[in-house]
Order: sequence, then structure tokens, then C-alpha cells
Amino acid sequence: MTSAVYETLRSGRQATPPPTGARIIAAVSSPLLNAPLAVTWSRILAIPVLMVLLLVDQDSIPGGRWLAFGVFVAAVLTDWVDGRMARSLGQVTVLGSFLDSLADKLLVSAALVALIELGEMSAWAALIIIAREFAVTGLRLVAVAEDLVIPSSNLGRWKMASQSLALAWIIAPGGPSAVEDVLLWVALFLTILSGVYYFLMARKRLFAGGAPRPKELKRL
Repeated sequence: MTSAVYETLRSGRQATPPPTGARIIAAVSSPLLNAPLAVTWSRILAIPVLMVLLLVDQDSIPGGRWLAFGVFVAAVLTDWVDGRMARSLGQVTVLGSFLDSLADKLLVSAALVALIELGEMSAWAALIIIAREFAVTGLRLVAVAEDLVIPSSNLGRWKMASQSLALAWIIAPGGPSAVEDVLLWVALFLTILSGVYYFLMARKRLFAGGAPRPKELKRL
């Protein structure tokens, strides 16, 4: 799911120069109180709850697996809620964009680690998903440092949706394993495809051996 930062980059709008001095304090402290950020923080706070519900002895928490399923689905839905809320209220912030992306990655990674611990997820499948996130995050950091715009695409949203659906199905008890395998393979395919897309979009800057001309950046 596309963050507000990437939407801003794609639209071509120039980012506001970073504040200095006392304005830094205001820029960091005031956004912590807005409604969209509260929703984003709730997604982060749901992660340890999800881990506990998945990893504790199921006999000690009746229906714990279904509770874990509910927490995971609710946390995934907040990703859609906070983005729409921030745009509708005009409260899109740098901190919000950062936490939104971070919360998505932490939620998926936490679910993967817990399912590996339970023996319900292959380590190699989790590695593909986590490695893609590290690679694309690193690529975007390089792109920002080089003033390079990497356009977002629907692949990122489809990737997140497929991962969430596959993990939700695995977390929910009693689902047919055949459906689980199909959903996981689809998620892995979209994960790899979306990662390849971002690297192809940045290939001119990464392999050109020098700074591209402005018109090359526009074509990219």
C-alpha cells in the first residue's frame, strides 16, 4: 500500500524543506496527537498482542487463534483507514508516512516470525518476503538521497493485499491447506514481481555510472 511520501513524489510536488531550530520540536511533537497517527500507532501496538495470541499455549487462551486472526485483520484494515483519514483531514505528515510504512513491515514480519516458530510457515518463504522489504527500502533511501523519483504502482498494493490474505488464512484455524498453498504462492509471486519492478524503475540511476540528466529522471 502506497505511503503518502510516495504519492507526493509521484505527483511531482516538491517536499517542504526540513525545519530547523525550534521548529523541529513542533514538527516532531505536534503530529503525534492527530487522529490518523493514533490509528497508525494502534497498528503498531497490535503487534505484541498478535504475537502473544499466536505463541502462547492455546489451552490457556480459549479461542486464542481466532482472536489472533481478528487482531491481524483489524490491524491490516487500519492501514487503509489511517491513509484515507490523513488525506481527508489534511493531516499527512512525514512522521505519519514513516510510521505507516514501518507498521506494515513490522506487522507482516511479526506474523511471519510467529508462524515460523509454530512450524506453520516455511523459513525460505518468509525470507523472500522480508528480503524484498529490506531491498526496496534500501533502494528508496538511495533514490531519495539522489533526488530520484521511483514511481509507485498497483503492484505494491497487490503485494500487500496478497501477503495479508495469505497470512490471515494461515492464522485462521482449520483452513484447507491447498488454499493456503495457493495464496502463499500468489503472495510470493507478487512480492518478487513488485520488488523487480522497483529495481527496474531505478536501473538508470543505479547502473549509469554517473548522475543522469534531468530529462532522464523524468522519463524514468
